[in-house]
Amino acid sequence: MATPWDAIYEEILCFSSGQKRGEFLKVRRLGKVLRILHQHRDEAEIQRLLSRSPFAGTEEQAAVAARIVEEVRREGNAAVLRYTRQFDCPTLTVEQMRVSEEEIESAQTQVSEEFRAALRRAKDNLTDFHQRQRRESWLHFRETGGAVGQRFVPLARVGMYVPGGQVPLPSSVLALGVPARVAGVEELVLCSPCDPEGKINPHTLTAAAALGIGEIYKIGGAQAIAALAFGTETIRPVDKIVGPGNPYVTHAKRLVFGYVGIDRLAGPSEILILADDTANPRCVAADLLSQAEHSPDARALLITPSGQLAEAVRQEMEQQMATAVRREVMEAALRDYGALIVVDDLAAGVELVNRCAPEHLELLVQEPYTWLPHIRHAGAIFLGEYSPESVGDYLAGPSHVLPTGGTARFSSPVTVDDFLKVSSIIAYRREELAAEAEAIVTLATVEGLEAHARAVQVRTHKGEQP
Repeated sequence: MATPWDAIYEEILCFSSGQKRGEFLKVRRLGKVLRILHQHRDEAEIQRLLSRSPFAGTEEQAAVAARIVEEVRREGNAAVLRYTRQFDCPTLTVEQMRVSEEEIESAQTQVSEEFRAALRRAKDNLTDFHQRQRRESWLHFRETGGAVGQRFVPLARVGMYVPGGQVPLPSSVLALGVPARVAGVEELVLCSPCDPEGKINPHTLTAAAALGIGEIYKIGGAQAIAALAFGTETIRPVDKIVGPGNPYVTHAKRLVFGYVGIDRLAGPSEILILADDTANPRCVAADLLSQAEHSPDARALLITPSGQLAEAVRQEMEQQMATAVRREVMEAALRDYGALIVVDDLAAGVELVNRCAPEHLELLVQEPYTWLPHIRHAGAIFLGEYSPESVGDYLAGPSHVLPTGGTARFSSPVTVDDFLKVSSIIAYRREELAAEAEAIVTLATVEGLEAHARAVQVRTHKGEQP
């Protein structure tokens, strides 16, 4: 219950900050969702925050996705249109499902020159970065004359899923399309949900055009994933599907894996910041909120040995949230999945970082390069005050499609390798096979595979060569 002293305290703070009383009360209410946890006192809650599901979704969503995938597999276009009309555009027809060349050309006239310039710069940086990942086929000739090697071949046809929703994501078109093009993929197919008028955001279409993607479909959700995997009367099936999406999309990708390849099962976006007392509280707060604004299930965590920094960051976040456009989304995310965690020292903080294996990790410490070798698990690592997570989302060069939900323990960001397949090459000469025949026959015999042994023996035993 509020007391007269509370009112006096509020008035004093309002006077000192120049805020109106109502504005200050709003900030105080926001403060209730920002928690400061302590390493030993709050271990159970810290463990809950660090140990999350690898991808979002409920059993009900999984059941819906399974039904949609199966209906699209059986019915093709009819099921795709049925669900597209239900969720996106009530009047879409089969003829309108594919974006026309005229629509792509028109979209490029609807965006600003500033956007086109930013898009070109981002594309250049992404291309430069991913060209450094290119693989070369190789052969190693042994002294005995035989050879072993690897042959890298780009995938022939790749489906890209780019979410629509409330905001366009042209950056995701680049994050997926540039490494695919650098790898040598010739056929890129893009699916993205349309609006109720049957249109895809012109910024998304402009980004696709910048990569020469002309096969674009106005479909989203689980129905798009199923259409890409199994094909319909309009859409030819692909070899692999890449790109993040909502839980229905994620469940659908899991269901079609094996029929096609997938990049990953994506969960909610997340950021973890490891900071010491040299960090700027205003920057830390801004970076945490940049992830919290994604969705109500986004995760934003600060780990620091400085209780003073944690309190300063909380105050900064309250101030910045008070005027944020997506304040309600931020509040929901921070209430359930956000915290400022105070630890004994940076070494203890690093231990928590590796337990978490975050999608985005910022090292806002005095000597970030000193601590970098101690980080084992993170999708992308940002070093220093002038490397905010936002630069990785848009312009730095690496793809922003990263492992979430702790999967950075065993998986990696989208790279050129996601769009390549490799074949092993083995070439033995007669003498070389003869020299290793005994070992091969021994191993095959132990495994009870007589025919494997015979396949070597008929080539090496005198008089039995074919």
